[in-house]
Amino acid sequence: MTLRAGLACCAAAALLTGCTQWVDGAPLRALGEPPYSPPGIVDVDQVMLTQAQIQAITGGGQDVTIIPSMDGKSMVDVEELAKVVPRDCRFVFAETDTFGTDVEDFHKTSFQYPPRRALISEGAAAYRDDATAQQAFNALSTAVHRCADGSMGAGLVGDVDGNTESLRTRPGRCGRDYRLKASVLVEVTFCAFPESVSEIVMTNILNKIPGG
Repeated sequence: MTLRAGLACCAAAALLTGCTQWVDGAPLRALGEPPYSPPGIVDVDQVMLTQAQIQAITGGGQDVTIIPSMDGKSMVDVEELAKVVPRDCRFVFAETDTFGTDVEDFHKTSFQYPPRRALISEGAAAYRDDATAQQAFNALSTAVHRCADGSMGAGLVGDVDGNTESLRTRPGRCGRDYRLKASVLVEVTFCAFPESVSEIVMTNILNKIPGG
């Protein structure tokens, strides 16, 4: 398992159990990451919030830091966990199940706040057009609702709410929020932060996405 996958596993487990593990070190960006998105595609780097903005929104200041190696342009699937849950629940551990395979540009960053044993992440996937983004969101929404109705639904997704452009799950002290705007699907996940923090992060990201 790669370092980022291992940390993704830790973060995913935290969303289920509230158990967190803190790591030290400076945040790293993957070598060779593209500096811009393909022509005609929303550059998700431009809609993501900065570390300073996340620090301000969470109220954690300098104690809120990017988890090393969990700031990158590639989706991560933690197959060790994804393969032991129902097919419709794979999205909890597999980002290719969350966002699909038609993603043109992607960026996800995870933050830790050790004093409150809290985690929060922001992610955005851009697609070639609005219809493709809607299709990806619809597939995710279907999987989430089917997962919720299954034997592991209570622990993996908890309460589910949504419509044609928004979706949220609330397993215990954690949550996942998804919003579709134009050709971009946004994800904010959190543990041990108030729901209002996730809502503010989401709103600020959406405000930076053109169209919709």
